[in-house]
Amino acid sequence: MSEDRVTISIDGGVADVRLNRPDKMNALDSAQFAALHAAAEELAGDASVRAVVLSGEGRAFCAGLDFSGFQSMAGEGDSASQLGDVDEGRITHYAQQAVYGFSQLRVPVIAAITGVALGAGIQLALGADIRIIAPDAKMSVLEIRWGIVPDMTGTRRLAELVGVDVAKELVWTGRMVEGPEAVQLGLATKLADDPHAAAMELAGEIASKSPHAIQAGKRLMNGARLLDDAAGFAVERAEIGALVGSPNQVESITAYFEQRAPEYTDPEL
Repeated sequence: MSEDRVTISIDGGVADVRLNRPDKMNALDSAQFAALHAAAEELAGDASVRAVVLSGEGRAFCAGLDFSGFQSMAGEGDSASQLGDVDEGRITHYAQQAVYGFSQLRVPVIAAITGVALGAGIQLALGADIRIIAPDAKMSVLEIRWGIVPDMTGTRRLAELVGVDVAKELVWTGRMVEGPEAVQLGLATKLADDPHAAAMELAGEIASKSPHAIQAGKRLMNGARLLDDAAGFAVERAEIGALVGSPNQVESITAYFEQRAPEYTDPEL
């Protein structure tokens, strides 16, 4: 990965993924974007991973874009256009894919937010399935400060979580939202004094369950907003039909009645 800008350690099916640029509060430059792309692809290709925890080394989750690395946004070069290029064969451009790659992982992704998650940082957090935030951490859709708008998949996810009216207010003002309000609004899922420890504990619990059922649940809930009732019910029937009687489903029942920890097989990629 690009200069170890993102580190990954895997234990017990839980991938501990950390943005690793603490001296810059994990601000995103071109190398960090490349590392995020590589990390998501690596995780997508590892069938042993059952849950992901995404956090930042040091005192912040992610302070947003490192504008010192993108001075061309003022028209002096092509770094900004590189971020805006649509990747061949994808529905995203380069910057969007850094978030979308994590949101599209088959397994649950939990963001552990400390310090700040600003601009690009809040969009990266919104790409996770669950966000655990420290009470004193701050989140902001900060792009309006720079005369731009969120463009890393954030507008769609933001409106889904907090409602269109609140999303508009946050986008138009760029105001800071601290941990308790973030949970109240729906930007974050819950508070924890140590978000990383709480996220790892939750990820461990998820990883102990049937991976086929966990992934089916993510597919169902992610797809629910795109389907009408009839189509949604049909997908439910298909997912449960594939699970009932499968080896991991049988193992779930057998382990429960034998009062032991289940031993699951990893899903095929």
